Amino acid sequence: MFLLVCYDVETTTREGRRRLRRVAKLCESHGQRAQKSVFECKMEKSRFMTFENKLVREINPELDSLRIYILDDDSVKKIKNYGRSDLIDFEDPLIL
Repeated sequence: MFLLVCYDVETTTREGRRRLRRVAKLCESHGQRAQKSVFECKMEKSRFMTFENKLVREINPELDSLRIYILDDDSVKKIKNYGRSDLIDFEDPLIL
Protein backbone atom coordinates (compact mmCIF):
# COMPACT_ATOMS: atom_id res chain seq x y z
CA MET A 1 0.00 0.00 0.00
CA PHE A 2 1.15 3.52 -0.79
CA LEU A 3 0.77 6.13 1.95
CA LEU A 4 1.13 9.85 2.23
CA VAL A 5 1.85 10.83 5.85
CA CYS A 6 1.48 14.49 6.85
CA TYR A 7 1.92 15.93 10.29
CA ASP A 8 1.92 19.23 12.10
CA VAL A 9 3.44 19.05 15.56
CA GLU A 10 3.34 21.96 18.02
CA THR A 11 6.93 23.12 18.60
CA THR A 12 6.62 26.04 21.00
CA THR A 13 7.56 23.79 23.94
CA ARG A 14 10.55 21.54 24.52
CA GLU A 15 8.26 18.49 24.65
CA GLY A 16 6.67 19.52 21.34
CA ARG A 17 10.08 19.73 19.65
CA ARG A 18 10.91 16.31 21.09
CA ARG A 19 7.65 14.88 19.68
CA LEU A 20 8.43 16.42 16.30
CA ARG A 21 11.85 14.70 16.20
CA ARG A 22 10.35 11.35 17.21
CA VAL A 23 7.57 11.57 14.58
CA ALA A 24 10.07 12.61 11.87
CA LYS A 25 12.49 9.78 12.74
CA LEU A 26 9.67 7.24 12.71
CA CYS A 27 8.53 8.48 9.28
CA GLU A 28 12.12 8.50 7.96
CA SER A 29 12.51 4.87 8.98
CA HIS A 30 9.42 3.87 7.00
CA GLY A 31 9.49 6.09 3.92
CA GLN A 32 11.02 9.06 2.21
CA ARG A 33 10.56 12.74 2.90
CA ALA A 34 8.62 14.46 0.10
CA GLN A 35 8.44 17.81 1.91
CA LYS A 36 9.31 19.01 5.41
CA SER A 37 6.40 17.31 7.16
CA VAL A 38 5.19 15.05 4.35
CA PHE A 39 6.42 11.51 3.74
CA GLU A 40 5.71 8.94 1.05
CA CYS A 41 5.74 5.36 2.25
CA LYS A 42 5.11 1.98 0.68
CA MET A 43 4.54 -1.03 2.91
CA GLU A 44 2.46 -4.09 3.58
CA LYS A 45 -0.78 -3.70 5.54
CA SER A 46 0.58 -5.48 8.63
CA ARG A 47 3.60 -3.17 8.78
CA PHE A 48 1.32 -0.16 8.23
CA MET A 49 -0.80 -1.07 11.24
CA THR A 50 2.27 -1.14 13.48
CA PHE A 51 3.59 2.10 11.97
CA GLU A 52 0.24 3.85 12.40
CA ASN A 53 -0.04 2.77 16.04
CA LYS A 54 3.46 4.10 16.79
CA LEU A 55 2.67 7.44 15.14
CA VAL A 56 -0.61 7.84 17.00
CA ARG A 57 1.16 7.14 20.32
CA GLU A 58 3.80 9.81 19.57
CA ILE A 59 1.52 12.77 18.89
CA ASN A 60 -0.45 14.83 21.36
CA PRO A 61 -3.98 14.79 19.86
CA GLU A 62 -4.87 18.07 21.61
CA LEU A 63 -1.95 19.98 20.04
CA ASP A 64 -0.78 18.04 16.98
CA SER A 65 -2.26 16.89 13.70
CA LEU A 66 -1.53 13.65 11.85
CA ARG A 67 -3.06 12.76 8.48
CA ILE A 68 -2.46 9.50 6.64
CA TYR A 69 -3.72 9.15 3.08
CA ILE A 70 -3.90 5.62 1.70
CA LEU A 71 -3.64 5.81 -2.07
CA ASP A 72 -4.66 3.07 -4.48
CA ASP A 73 -2.53 2.25 -7.52
CA ASP A 74 -4.65 4.42 -9.81
CA SER A 75 -4.26 7.43 -7.53
CA VAL A 76 -0.49 6.93 -7.29
CA LYS A 77 -0.24 7.02 -11.09
CA LYS A 78 -1.99 10.39 -11.06
CA ILE A 79 0.50 12.09 -8.74
CA LYS A 80 1.93 15.19 -10.37
CA ASN A 81 5.20 16.75 -9.34
CA TYR A 82 6.47 20.17 -10.30
CA GLY A 83 9.90 21.48 -9.52
CA ARG A 84 12.82 19.72 -7.97
CA SER A 85 12.35 16.19 -6.66
CA ASP A 86 14.90 13.78 -5.25
CA LEU A 87 12.30 11.13 -4.50
CA ILE A 88 12.95 7.50 -5.35
CA ASP A 89 10.27 5.78 -7.42
CA PHE A 90 9.20 2.78 -5.34
CA GLU A 91 8.45 0.82 -8.51
CA ASP A 92 11.83 1.29 -10.19
CA PRO A 93 14.80 -0.95 -9.41
CA LEU A 94 17.13 0.51 -6.80
CA ILE A 95 20.81 0.38 -7.68
CA LEU A 96 23.22 1.25 -4.89
